[in-house]
Parts: sequence; structure tokens; C-alpha cells
Amino acid sequence: MKKRALVICPGRGTYNATELGYLKTHHAARQDVIAAVDAVRGAMGQMTVSQLDGADKYTPSVHMTGDNASALIYACAMADFAAIDREKFDIVAVTGNSMGWYLALACAGIVDLAGGARLVNNMGGIMHQHGAGGQIVWSICDDNWILQEDKLLFINNLMIEASIISEVSIYISIRLGGMIVFAADEAGLKWLMERLPKDDRFPLRLMHHAAFHSPLLNHIVPMARAENPLNDFGVGEIPAIDGQGRIWSPRAFNRDAIYAYTLGAQLTDSYDFTRAVQVAAAEFAPDTVIVLGPGTTLGAPIAQALIASGWRGLSSKADFQARQQGEPILISMGMAEQRAWALS
Repeated sequence: MKKRALVICPGRGTYNATELGYLKTHHAARQDVIAAVDAVRGAMGQMTVSQLDGADKYTPSVHMTGDNASALIYACAMADFAAIDREKFDIVAVTGNSMGWYLALACAGIVDLAGGARLVNNMGGIMHQHGAGGQIVWSICDDNWILQEDKLLFINNLMIEASIISEVSIYISIRLGGMIVFAADEAGLKWLMERLPKDDRFPLRLMHHAAFHSPLLNHIVPMARAENPLNDFGVGEIPAIDGQGRIWSPRAFNRDAIYAYTLGAQLTDSYDFTRAVQVAAAEFAPDTVIVLGPGTTLGAPIAQALIASGWRGLSSKADFQARQQGEPILISMGMAEQRAWALS
């Protein structure tokens, strides 16, 4: 009997030095996916994802910039999606984190493979050229992945304080499980780094990231709509859950509406990845959550979101880790020891 699977797509920052060669290692046989993305890149006179993935060494100034990283992540994720064994899994819904929404659109069939490649490549280029501000990550959970009420209150008070300081612009960019991602201008980034309590990892400034999902990117909207035509969007084949927790069911949504969200509020409003995961888990009752590669950074935020909602009785990090023994309930295809569970 097939297992019901929720598929989750990664966002920016997931193709790092350890992922170099991901396509070559895992997807030598997926030339259809790679060729589709290479064709989009080649037509624009850009380095192909084959060239980027096949480089002798990982170069942050090349591999981490939005114009290159976005297409690399798209190719890796879509190749992983194509590799999932459909005899073992019935994919009941898809969602994604931040840029992962574009990938989710392609997985859901709302845009086709080439259309998704164009969308991702166009948006990566626009953000690279015209992005403003940056992002900072801060943890709001304890070591056992339980959300801390005092930290949530601190964030609330911090945002109130920031809102009355005219010299800074600070917003909640992403609710990411047990973390909050802030978007801010340069003055706001400096202010946050001074105000946020520090530990050995947080607060963390994300390199090569603009102030995604905030009004600081209002100017991106007309550029995005000029570069990406409505006709690339279709009716879909699999339900997709967006960054506001809204479900877009196949043939049951207005194409103008999903276009307006994708190239509107998705760029300028807070992205609630936590809510997207919780809604998908509650509404579609998956047996398994499959996280597409590249990278392994989304596993913890997804587990934290599921713990916060008590999905399948999950109560803590220790509980989650115990459930992962044997056949995992969350399969991360970016982890060599787990990806085999998703394959034939």
C-alpha cells in the first residue's frame, strides 16, 4: 500500500560546499531535468547548472549569488522530485520555504519544468541585481525544540520598539519552525545584531540574501511581473500550500490570483513556513514528509513546526529522533543515509 507523502521544497542557502556535485552524484540519469534548466540558462548566456555543479571547487562568490544559487537549487530539487518512487508514495501535497514556493509550483504542475526554471532564474537575477537589505536568523526554541514563550514575547516587544524608530526598517521575514528570520535595511540589521541576545550560533546574518518577504522589496514586484508572464501558470495537478497557509487545489483556483500572490504578497509580506507545514500536515494527513535536496537545513525547522502542532503526537526533539529510528517519518533527500527511503 502506498504511503501518503507531503513534499517540501528547499529555499535559498541550501546548495553549499558540501553539495557541490549533487547533480553529478545523484542525477546522472536525470538529463531531462538538467537539460531543461541548462537550456534556460544557456539562452540567457549564463553558466549552466551542469557547469556550476561540475566545477572543480565551490566558490562562494559564484555559487552563492542569487542568479546562480537559485537555478542550482531548482535543478537539484526537481531532479529529486522526479526520483521519488511513485509506487511507494502518493504525493498528496507540496509546499516550500521562501524561494521553495517557486519549486512547489513546479512540483504541483502549476508551472511546467521549463516555466519553473524561467521563473526561478528570472527571480534569482532580479534579486541579485535589485535586492535591498538583508536577513538575520534568531532561534526561538530551546535545545529540545520546544518554542519558548519568553522569546516569543521578546520578539513581539522588539518589533514594537523597532516600529517607532524612524531610522530603521525591520520586519518578520519568515517564521521558520523554531527560528525567526528578520528582514531589514542596513541600519536595521546593525540594530538587530546589537539588540538580539547572542549564543554560539545566533543571531546569524545570512550572506547574499536580500530583505525577502518584506515591504523593502516592493520595488521588485513590477520587475517580477514584467519578466514572468501569466501564461506560464496553469491549473495544477497536486495541492500546493503557500506562505500564508492557503491551499491551492488543482483546477479550483483563479490563475490570476495565484499569479498575483506569487509575484506580489509572496515577495513583500511575511512568509509563514511554519503555518504552511502545519496546514499541510493537518489537512492532508501524510504518513511521511519528504524534503527535497539539496542541503539538510530544513529538517529541523520542519520537525519544530510539527512538534509545535503536536502532529502524530510529536512532543520534542528527543521524541522526533526516536521516531526517526528505523523507517523515518521525515525523509531528507539531501542526506545520503535517508534519500534511499524515497527511491525505488
